[in-house]
Amino acid sequence: MNATGQSAVFGKRKEPHTVIIARGNEIRHFTIRPWLAAFIGSALAAIAVGYLMATSYLVLRDDLIGATTARQARMQQAYEDRISALRAQVDRITSRQLLDQQLMETKVSELLERQSQLSQRHGRLGPLLERAESEVGAAPAEDPAAAAKPDKRAEVTGSIKEPARNYAVASLSADLGAGDTRPFSLWSTRSDPLPNDSAADRADKLFVSINQSLKSIESDQLTRISTLADNAYKSADAITQALEAAGLPVDSDFGKGDSDVGGPLIPLDSSMMFDSKVKELDEALDALDHLKKEARQLPLTNPAPGHSVTSPFGVRTDPLLGTAALHSGMDFRAPIGMAAKVTAPGTVTKAGWNGGYGRMVEVDHGNGFATRYGHLSEIDVTVGEKLDAGAVIGKTGSSGRSTGPHLHYEVRHNGEAIDPLRFLTVGKKVAQYL
Repeated sequence: MNATGQSAVFGKRKEPHTVIIARGNEIRHFTIRPWLAAFIGSALAAIAVGYLMATSYLVLRDDLIGATTARQARMQQAYEDRISALRAQVDRITSRQLLDQQLMETKVSELLERQSQLSQRHGRLGPLLERAESEVGAAPAEDPAAAAKPDKRAEVTGSIKEPARNYAVASLSADLGAGDTRPFSLWSTRSDPLPNDSAADRADKLFVSINQSLKSIESDQLTRISTLADNAYKSADAITQALEAAGLPVDSDFGKGDSDVGGPLIPLDSSMMFDSKVKELDEALDALDHLKKEARQLPLTNPAPGHSVTSPFGVRTDPLLGTAALHSGMDFRAPIGMAAKVTAPGTVTKAGWNGGYGRMVEVDHGNGFATRYGHLSEIDVTVGEKLDAGAVIGKTGSSGRSTGPHLHYEVRHNGEAIDPLRFLTVGKKVAQYL
């Protein structure tokens, strides 16, 4: 089949491109295939595009570098800001921890100081309480409420001797080991234990517990000191009223004009309140002690306890003459040889035979008071001898102007005979206070 037939059947065939180069007598030709032409064109296009991109990069490189640098600078600044914020937060936490530690140390110091103060108070109150034990005794019998109450002095002594709890302070220091970033003023003051309590919560509850315990001890001290002072004043009042009711002299100005008071209000702190209460108790005990000393100088006891009175003081029928006569004392039924005891401390001024008194002893008790003991069978003291209350001065009998064995007892003030019954009645009333 010829070429014309092939074209008719398969179509026109595409001929390759031929490049003819003629130089002088030389002629050269190159045949360029279609795929080679396409490859060369593609290569040239790629080179052109690469050239354009390289040129654009070179032109825009500074802008790209600047943008990258700016982005890196912003990232670095953000990191630095974050680090600064974290450092500031750490500083705040550290500062709060230091502040909490300082507050802890302050609170512990306060507790230790209060404990030391309680110990010092115990040292001051020890002798005062012993004195109150001996001076005040029981509450006045006229006060049923006071009589029904338990012995306050024993409670005072127990409260004052109760030590402040050192173990609590030690436990507190252990609980603070974990630490907490909250300020002390913001700590919880709950008293009920919770499972999620932190060390600070436990420490706060421990502080509250110790503080309440110390306050309770201080309050108990003040209350019981006041109770002792009130009892002392009541005892002194009872002695004073009994002596004044009997017409006996009493030198005491305590409690006068208590309703006539005034002045500016000056609040007291706990230490000033304690000092004030201690001073009040001391003054009450001084007043009571002064009254007791005065009362003990008076002949208030019975010279013959348990023995009946056979003849009272006053006008009576004389047993020998049968006429009316003044009996200047009291006669107590007593067997011969019974011990006669002086009714108050004093000095013997007479000891011997004295007319109708028979064997008689006279004792001076001071302040113009004296007692006489007559019709003795025996005298065991001498003139000038100093006697304590209850000392034996002799033995009873029936010497002198007497119809039988008995003890003649007189009380005189500035030489004048006084009814001894007044003294014996007062003695019964104030015996519980003396």
